[in-house]
Amino acid sequence: MILPSRSRRIVACLGLLLSCGAVPALAAPAPDYLSFHTQDEANNVEIFKAASPSVVYVTNSALRRNFYSLNVQEIPQGSGTGFVWDSTGLIVTNFHVIQGANRVTITLHDQSSWDAEVVGLAPDKDLALLRIKAPAGQLVPLPLGDSSLLDVGRKVVAIGNPFGLDTTMTVGVVSALGREINSLTDRKIRNVIQTDASINPGNSGGPLLNSLGQLVGVNTQIISPSGASAGIGFAIPVNTIKKVIPQLLQYGHEVQPTLGIQSVSDAIARQRGITGIIVAAVNPNAPAGRAGIQGLQQDRRGSYQIGDIIVEIDGAAMHSSDDMFNALEQHQRGDKVKVVTDRHDQRMEFEIVLDGPDEI
Repeated sequence: MILPSRSRRIVACLGLLLSCGAVPALAAPAPDYLSFHTQDEANNVEIFKAASPSVVYVTNSALRRNFYSLNVQEIPQGSGTGFVWDSTGLIVTNFHVIQGANRVTITLHDQSSWDAEVVGLAPDKDLALLRIKAPAGQLVPLPLGDSSLLDVGRKVVAIGNPFGLDTTMTVGVVSALGREINSLTDRKIRNVIQTDASINPGNSGGPLLNSLGQLVGVNTQIISPSGASAGIGFAIPVNTIKKVIPQLLQYGHEVQPTLGIQSVSDAIARQRGITGIIVAAVNPNAPAGRAGIQGLQQDRRGSYQIGDIIVEIDGAAMHSSDDMFNALEQHQRGDKVKVVTDRHDQRMEFEIVLDGPDEI
């Protein structure tokens, strides 16, 4: 059949549109949201599901006497986060989360609550080790990672209880490594992890996890003018925790080899324009005393004269007592260290074998 010219033109236009793909095909069915995850989303979900049963809520209470009735009341002082260390009931959190507490309560993921006993405290590292008598079946320890393997840019996940909102997850990256922060005792905590994963009040003591869901740090501090997360948070590396936990179990506090000296305060040394650590007194039975290091000496007029000023340990310059503590904690009992002092403007060198805390 021969079509009229107008019809032929319409058919030609339709053919041109089809050939150019201008007529839309039928839309593909939308994916099922519940079954669809990006690779990163799937990793986040997997980490949270595996780790959240290990995260606990820490409540700090203090006993206070009522001014009017004189009755002793239990007053909530604060709360934070912790996590299960092992199946014996050990719980790790920050020291500042339980500081000053008369009673510490741990609430597990299943909402059961348990009174905690303090096993050990390490204020210099802002760490506390607690124990609860919960059945092993209710305790889910976190797998331990290796914080030395972290790189800037690697993903990290923080889980905690910010502002009392339990089991909250935030995701970020390692922003920097090797940072230093001050503990409550004014000692420096070294090799700290910096992250932009949101950390808010209440997150303290919670775990920082890598993309395998392994523990790589304990969230401890933030830098924030407002008190809320500003994208700069810090976590104590898990390798530090691995070293401290056995000490807390054995001694109840952190221990490290010592020279066996007492030092003059850093402030007095700075006032006198002295660079180094002024030795105030020496235990004669301790390593420094056996090596011949001298403390302050009293002359006939009753005035004290400076003996040795420690200026180096193992080649590292000593500017403060904190430098000395950090140098010594790299060692173990029986290690030899080279100590250089300034004694009346004369350089003195000592090779000292360090003792342990149970020998001094």
